[in-house]
Amino acid sequence: MSTYTHQNGTLDVVTIGEAMALFVACETGDLAAVENFTKRIAGAELNVAIGLARLGLKVGWVSRVGDDAFGRFTRQQLAKEGVDHQRVTSDSRFPTGFQLKSKVEDGSDPAVEYFRRGSAASHLSVADFDRDYFGSARHLHLSGVAAALSPTSLELLNHTAQEMRAMGKTISFDPNLRPVLWPSEQEMVKQLNNLAFQADWVLPGEKEGLILTGHRQPEAIADFYLDKGVKTVIIKTGSEGAWYKSANGEKGQVAAIRVENVVDTVGAGDGFAVGVISALLEGKTLPQAIRRGNKIGSLAIQVIGDSEGLPTRDGLGEE
Repeated sequence: MSTYTHQNGTLDVVTIGEAMALFVACETGDLAAVENFTKRIAGAELNVAIGLARLGLKVGWVSRVGDDAFGRFTRQQLAKEGVDHQRVTSDSRFPTGFQLKSKVEDGSDPAVEYFRRGSAASHLSVADFDRDYFGSARHLHLSGVAAALSPTSLELLNHTAQEMRAMGKTISFDPNLRPVLWPSEQEMVKQLNNLAFQADWVLPGEKEGLILTGHRQPEAIADFYLDKGVKTVIIKTGSEGAWYKSANGEKGQVAAIRVENVVDTVGAGDGFAVGVISALLEGKTLPQAIRRGNKIGSLAIQVIGDSEGLPTRDGLGEE
């Protein structure tokens, strides 16, 4: 088992995102008819932060929450998971978002309804960038969800990526497409590719790759980003696992891990990112990193909830 030694205040990874309270239905059926829900926490970048923290990395998560019960709940969950949240601002003007999620038992995608418009996190801006705080981390993880929240949030992500690059840090980017949050698909593609081109490691899904690059074949998707200076592209190919190619020409497929009982597909991509990022930061090879990504992704989809299936270092079961 790897042990991490930290200087005081030094982070392994920092990320920016939105947390929402998540109410998961306790019974199947239309959300309107459901009477009982379980309260959890959700957010793509938050899932990644929690997953990395469970593996023993020191992680900082930057955001804004409302000065309300959901905001306090978010802070409590971050503290419980050991995620550093000293750069989370409480905003008395705007609320913390929340979402409702249906219960499914057949492996299909659950119905999700979001109540996040005008949330505190959508008011993230360059004012939330603290150079010393971000500079204390060796890696920045960004996703297309925070990019989609608002023009000011997008500006913060671009500014942070530029600053972290200038400081010689590594950057990972998960496109995490949310078309409904963008004014147009054209704008989404333009802005997310602009962010991706600033990253070292880009982690699109196959369908996302088609939308963002116009290419269907994994190698063509990878080349699109490699030609722009990205160092490694890892494409999630669903039940087949993942395909990768790096700037030095290394490429290949890593098989998926078969799962008998798929319970909840939400969070699989975040679990994959946790595995890949943690392994690459530990100096593992690309195939080893992707195997870990596949493993954590497979664990994430066997439980209800976005981050409940993310393992601890012991639960990972690696040598």
